Amino acid sequence: MQLKFIEEADLKGKRVLARFDFNVPLSKDEPRQITDSSRIDLALPTIRLMLEKGASKIVLMSHLGRPHGEANPKYSLEPVAAYLAKQLGMDVILSESPVDNGVKDLLSLPEAKIVLLENLRFDPREEKNDAEFAEKLASFGDVYVNDAFGAAHRKHASVHEINAFFKNRAYAGLLMKKEIESLSYLLEKPKKPFIAVIGGAKVTDKIKTIEKMLVSVDNLLIGGAMAYPFLKAKGATVGNSLCGEEDIALARHLLAQDKGGKIILPRDHVISDSLEGQGEVCENTSIPDGKMGLDIGPETVRVYSEFLGTAKTIFWNGPMGLFESAHFALGTMKVCEAIAKNRDAFSVVGGGDSVAAVQQSGMADKFTHVSTGGGASLEFIEKGDLPGVLALKIGV
Repeated sequence: MQLKFIEEADLKGKRVLARFDFNVPLSKDEPRQITDSSRIDLALPTIRLMLEKGASKIVLMSHLGRPHGEANPKYSLEPVAAYLAKQLGMDVILSESPVDNGVKDLLSLPEAKIVLLENLRFDPREEKNDAEFAEKLASFGDVYVNDAFGAAHRKHASVHEINAFFKNRAYAGLLMKKEIESLSYLLEKPKKPFIAVIGGAKVTDKIKTIEKMLVSVDNLLIGGAMAYPFLKAKGATVGNSLCGEEDIALARHLLAQDKGGKIILPRDHVISDSLEGQGEVCENTSIPDGKMGLDIGPETVRVYSEFLGTAKTIFWNGPMGLFESAHFALGTMKVCEAIAKNRDAFSVVGGGDSVAAVQQSGMADKFTHVSTGGGASLEFIEKGDLPGVLALKIGV
């Protein structure tokens, strides 16, 4: 079955139940403030389209953090409701709990045009994909819209089981559509040269993505702590760099699979004896004892930038070093810059840390697509689909 998109939905006079990913970072101090609103900002076009299409009521739902099935004010969606109200210029009423009887009462009020259900994960049934919980949520809407790509790899009630109650009345939102189209482009017929940049901490977390990418890319540029097991597998020394035995074994396995020499590894590094250090350039592939690699070095930046400058398709997941520290952020920022400069490439960035780096760089608008779903974007690339997307297509 084909996925149905919100543009083709008749919403006039209907109650729309819509799942979003408002799992935004909040400040630790009270009152808690949203420190990065990008996930909410990306949802606004879908909410505005529902209003334009004449929905009588809009019931928004999301999770936030990991409250482990219990109501916890620390994870309340109250800051999200306040931010949405400000951006939309209209009241957004927050319910007391995800499915209490008060929700129906709220929906009967003429002034309650938009209702935001309190954090879905305050109820343990959400993460258990519970049918009774899904049915209760479903009773709040005539039409279901899923715009939460970042949660679509989970078999949770609000993205998976709920589809059983909306046969032929379930639609993908605008952000979900863009995510699927952009990631599908990478899987189907990407223009060549196709370059992938993979960083982050552990090979174990991304082995399936790397295996999938090795088939379709022309080159795979590896950075961050991800690189050290590969270097060690090739006989280099890595000092005190993050490098587990399991990761080394997996790196050895991937290098053996790489018959075409597609995997490109760092030639030099920025090293230090601690995470708090200033950083110094190590011009060799090997890292001396007592030091740890914390960023790619200038020669690696030059080589990786050359590859990225010639690419027609680019996928980037994972930073090139400890970019949270100014001393070790240059490699990540230079890779970001090289991708942003290539205006001929179809460029997709996915994954929490690399997306954070792109936002930090101020170059997000230079990428074709910045994916909101870290784990979801990787799983989509591995499998070509996600449980929440499949359920949206065919029901459960």
